[in-house]
Amino acid sequence: MSERLEAHSVTRRYGARAVVDNVTLSLAPGEITALLGGSGAGKSTLLRLLAGLEPVDAGEVRLGARILSAPGRTIAPEQRRIGLIFQDFALFPHLTAARNVGFGLKHLPRDQAAATVDRWIGLLGLTDRAGAYPHELSGGEQQRVAIARALAPEPAAILMDEPFSGLDPALSGSVREAALAAVRAAGIPALMVTHDPAEALESADQIAILSGGRLLQSGTAEDVYRRPTSLAAARALGAVNVFPRASLPASWQAALPQTGESIGFRPEGVRVDPSSQTRFTVTSRRLMGPLVRLTLDGHGLELNALAAPESAPPRGTEVGVSLDPALTFTFASGET
Repeated sequence: MSERLEAHSVTRRYGARAVVDNVTLSLAPGEITALLGGSGAGKSTLLRLLAGLEPVDAGEVRLGARILSAPGRTIAPEQRRIGLIFQDFALFPHLTAARNVGFGLKHLPRDQAAATVDRWIGLLGLTDRAGAYPHELSGGEQQRVAIARALAPEPAAILMDEPFSGLDPALSGSVREAALAAVRAAGIPALMVTHDPAEALESADQIAILSGGRLLQSGTAEDVYRRPTSLAAARALGAVNVFPRASLPASWQAALPQTGESIGFRPEGVRVDPSSQTRFTVTSRRLMGPLVRLTLDGHGLELNALAAPESAPPRGTEVGVSLDPALTFTFASGET
């Protein structure tokens, strides 16, 4: 049975600076946790601490009850049974796709190793490409080979550092879906480092938001998106309208959360509502793929909203506006 991979109050310093600062994170078997944050947030460093590529200066890394890292003690990466996937996939150029997948199976009898390779090649949709060399594979195929190679030895966990960032955007969605389905099927803890909030929301069961080396919030994707605990956590997952409570129209006040001095709401939580007596003027209307971004002006406020193209009013229109309570949240005074 798979065990949790956990960081307990982990810190890593470079000189006087804590790049990872007192982070506690638990990765559950069978779930993908997205580690989200901007450049310099400490995401890749935390991954390297979990993998044993760097020591911890404080705290512990554990796999179940087994301590993998503690100050002055670091079990080597190859003894942790943790699969690693990096941005460049790092395939062996002189080996075919099948032989890349089988590279970590040399301890198995030949027939068993071959069967394992065939299984993972098949699960990742690569059967027809098993004999191809890396330079003959597309970026998406290389990425799936890298994931198959990481999963074939039956690791205790898998860590992925921006694994889809180099893929063609036209293909990345379908490739990511197939690859992560295989990761979930392995039934082990999985961490995916990403800087892309859309990827985190689409791909992960859990999201952990890192900023300046500190963990801002972690939880299910829906909970973190709908119930952020700080403005920084809210903004890490997308745009937010934020205003002092007192500045919002009186007609909205009864529907607002009753605590907190600053009110935040997602653009998709701003509703164009013909029944609302609270009127705004559409000052901008821009197509954003499947949705239209509206800028609304009124009551001394400027709001951003998202709407379906067929329901988005033209520029210059006066419209009624209301808020979706499920996408409205509060912050402490001073968070704007």
